Amino acid sequence: MTSTIALPRLLRIGAGASRELASVLQSLGLSRPFIVTDAYLQESGRADGLVQGLEASGLTAAVFSHTVPDPTVRSVDAALEAFRQGDHDCIIGFGGGSPIDTAKAVAVLAVHGGPMSQYKAPHAQDLPGVPIIAIPTTAGTGSEVTRFTIITDESNDEKMLCAGLAYLPVAALVDYELTLTKPKRLTADTGIDALTHAIEAYVSKKANPFSSTFALAAMRAIAPNLRRVFANPDDRPAREAMMLGATQAGIAFSNSSVALVHGMSRPIGAHFHVPHGLSNAMLLPAITAFSAPVALPLYADCARAMGVAREEEGDQASVARLIDELRQLNADLQVPGPRAYGIEETRWNSLLPLMAEQALASGSPGNNPIVPTSDQIQTLYRQAWAA
Repeated sequence: MTSTIALPRLLRIGAGASRELASVLQSLGLSRPFIVTDAYLQESGRADGLVQGLEASGLTAAVFSHTVPDPTVRSVDAALEAFRQGDHDCIIGFGGGSPIDTAKAVAVLAVHGGPMSQYKAPHAQDLPGVPIIAIPTTAGTGSEVTRFTIITDESNDEKMLCAGLAYLPVAALVDYELTLTKPKRLTADTGIDALTHAIEAYVSKKANPFSSTFALAAMRAIAPNLRRVFANPDDRPAREAMMLGATQAGIAFSNSSVALVHGMSRPIGAHFHVPHGLSNAMLLPAITAFSAPVALPLYADCARAMGVAREEEGDQASVARLIDELRQLNADLQVPGPRAYGIEETRWNSLLPLMAEQALASGSPGNNPIVPTSDQIQTLYRQAWAA
């Protein structure tokens, strides 16, 4: 059986990689970029820094800075309209997952048109759109190396998973120095997001030797450094390891899949506007405990890669350590559960059937070691509430 592997044509990784944007564009034969970013990166001057670097090389760029967290159909349409007002030959996603995901959606719609809803899974959009260059500023989503984007349909509060080679950037500039000013909450949430990517990619039914190698490498990079960057944002070696680990985790799940955690996480974000990494963190311990009994060797490998179990320990003991570690990690990183986050219990419970339906419809739970029923998903949501 063969595995299909897809990667950006070009990766530049390391301190200062983002300053090489002009030379990367020129090497790809591109010269008229449209930069998609957010208000913070615009107001802080970081987007202007990109533009100035391009201008110094004789390139000009337009900037769209009105992306929103968890991008919506409306916000994507606004970016698409701005893109169409110029003559651009590529799109640069500069920021966290939201600007990069917005850039990906615009790249497809600019060429192929239609409403975003026609591209949601199980549709696979492999025919290319506008070339995408990704410059991540968070160590979390891995969107710079994935063939996915997530867009929220405001009409029904659905987070739509859109997949295909059209969403895969042609180049990614992975510069950990861009993460040095990230606040603690964002550091924690994006870090757990990356760890979840790695774990789910490894235990997924679609895992393969290539993706599993990157998943284990990501766990080895993230696990010993996540608490370090949370406690000391200026810890450069830890920041570098987290950025590399997030990219490795992105490569892993883009070439296998995510699973039940992500399937259940998206409805929480859509209905309650919980940041994606945080909703993953709320679910990860309970879903790991649910899934592990049918895949003990795989989850035990995760425990060993993360350094919470010794190589000689048995699988059962290793998995018990893994579940304990995930619970303790949430405590150490001050992850609130749904109740502590402020979600109203009656509304949470009333939406459980719909959230379970949306989770299953995304397809991600089908990749889990054990595929849950709607009732089991609702039980897991209740467990997350009580945690």
